[in-house]
Amino acid sequence: METLIWGVFFGIVGMGYFSFGRKQDRLVFMLTGAALMLFPYFVEGLTATIATGALLLALPFVLLKLSS
Repeated sequence: METLIWGVFFGIVGMGYFSFGRKQDRLVFMLTGAALMLFPYFVEGLTATIATGALLLALPFVLLKLSS
């Protein structure tokens, strides 16, 4: 049950990332948002879901920090 809740949470955040990326023309946010919406369908287990989601949540900010 917890995995489902986390999957919905990451999907909602992913929709926000995707929407932000589309409006601001930022490909990194769009791709990360799509990944956040899709990965819960392919990852099993609570720990793996949270770890993958946390990495994807931080990815755009890390990439932006490294590029500047």
